[in-house]
Amino acid sequence: CSMDRAIEKNKYSNWDSFLLELQSKGSYTFTFDELRNRFDLSEKTLLQVLYRYKAKKKVAQIRKGFYAIIPPEYSRQGMLPPYLFIDDLMKSLNKRYYVALLSAAAIYGAAHQQPMEYFVIARSPAPRNIKNNRLKITFLSKNDWIQEGITQKKTNAGYINVSMPELTALDFFDYTRVVGINRIVSVLQELVEEMKIITLVRIARQYTNTAAIQRLGYILETELLQEKLANNLWKVLNQRQFFPVSLSPQKEKKGDANNRWKVIRNMEIESDL
Repeated sequence: CSMDRAIEKNKYSNWDSFLLELQSKGSYTFTFDELRNRFDLSEKTLLQVLYRYKAKKKVAQIRKGFYAIIPPEYSRQGMLPPYLFIDDLMKSLNKRYYVALLSAAAIYGAAHQQPMEYFVIARSPAPRNIKNNRLKITFLSKNDWIQEGITQKKTNAGYINVSMPELTALDFFDYTRVVGINRIVSVLQELVEEMKIITLVRIARQYTNTAAIQRLGYILETELLQEKLANNLWKVLNQRQFFPVSLSPQKEKKGDANNRWKVIRNMEIESDL
């Protein structure tokens, strides 16, 4: 019996050293395939051991076949913050991605409350959303990839791809159904401080959703009084054919569109700030 216990203990010490080894390399994740390659055990045994580690809150399953190691400082939450595993996850799915919308704005100090949901834009088709009681990741898909609107930010687990403030601002108006106009305006009040005219113009020229440019320009001019940013964005818009659009696509198309952006003001803006 003591022999069995010794074997059992030895089995786990191998797993512990495997997890420690990953962390020492700055990685907090592993896949089921890695376990198969590392341990000469049946699938059933591997799943049993994983179950025990999950029960002890030392490991969490992010999605099928992909796991995160939970260091002691995160054991109470029972989950790793997404910025520590998102790059590994997207590499395992072989998907181009960037952290976007409210999650990107938070990185620039412009979310004024940490969003509960993590937003990631992925090359179409996007992976399925991840939603459980400890984790909510919303994946949005995009075909028109503007690589120069994406930057890398360092984390304790390496680097993650993040939309620059200017691309973040345009994306907000591409995905208004996800965030909502009032929230967007509140975030932009702080995000505009990080935006540069030359970068905004460069990214807007490549941005295919003209309506998003109209809405952003209208908000920059009328709500945020950012004349320089608005005027330079207008030069980009003025080189395209464009038509009246609602400020909020989710609401009825009624209201005043008597402005150079041809934006129908079909709602009243109430910023959170």
